[in-house]
Amino acid sequence: MATTQDYVEFVCEQVQHTGEVRYRKMFGEYMVYINDKPLLLVCDNTVFVKPVEAIWELLRDAECVSPYDGAKPYYVLDIEDVFLAEQVIAILEPITPLPKPRKKRVKAVD
Repeated sequence: MATTQDYVEFVCEQVQHTGEVRYRKMFGEYMVYINDKPLLLVCDNTVFVKPVEAIWELLRDAECVSPYDGAKPYYVLDIEDVFLAEQVIAILEPITPLPKPRKKRVKAVD
């Protein structure tokens, strides 16, 4: 089951006070960016965060599962707990690097 547009918009509303929030559809699922940093992965109407040591204490009781086949396990974030979500984002945002800019493809000339 793919993530619904309504659900990803709900996720963005829940974290709207954490910075500039936007989302991008990727392979039928979504990545939520905060201040241009990819922080929340949304798959099958579930929010996932990368399991880094900095948030272990906050999410030690959270389920840790693969968001899709072949992926490493991620923490499942209870997005309805706005206080917890904001705490996790406050920790992750400063330590998450901005994505590297994509190189533009050059079209081959026949």
